[in-house]
Amino acid sequence: MGLCSFCAQPAALGLRVTGGLLGRVVLPGLLSGPRAPSPSLLARPSSGGSSWTRERTLVVVKPDGVQRRLVGDVIQRFERRGFKLVGMKMLQAPERVLAEHYHDLQRKPFYPALISYMTSGPVVAMVWEGPNVVCSSRAMVGHTNSAEAAPGTIRGDFSIHISRNIIHASDSVEGAQREIQLWFQSSELVDWADEGHQRSIYPP
Repeated sequence: MGLCSFCAQPAALGLRVTGGLLGRVVLPGLLSGPRAPSPSLLARPSSGGSSWTRERTLVVVKPDGVQRRLVGDVIQRFERRGFKLVGMKMLQAPERVLAEHYHDLQRKPFYPALISYMTSGPVVAMVWEGPNVVCSSRAMVGHTNSAEAAPGTIRGDFSIHISRNIIHASDSVEGAQREIQLWFQSSELVDWADEGHQRSIYPP
């Protein structure tokens, strides 16, 4: 599967970049760093009555989003949309992880500034699960260039400049698989049952 129709839009700089809710919540492994890849992190088919494919995607609230206390707003939007949170942690992103995450941008002139920005403070990495979550999350996040992001999207509501655009979301199913493996290990993801909730949102 390639890019969805929304993800195929050109980004101004080619960046595939990604508050107060976390203050009272401590999750197991919240402060742990990235781990080795595991095949169990990949998108997986649905179980149960629905024939819809259950995708997983990586969403990262970047340093400016964390500093502005927007983590709770991001989580609320994804939960209200009906997606399931299966992993989350706050961390200071290691440069080696960022180098792999942005490997296709290493020759760009803005790459040093990008890495400096992404290491300027903690980020909150999340894995969300649901039907078509990759393409849907990109639509929710909005255009990479905040000046072109539509009102109602996360960037359209909270960001005014491409260099501080709040959030990253994977741009394809394959990209999501690679990024989840890079940022999480299988033990940091939780498969939990929400069949009743699924029946109220997803068609059979």
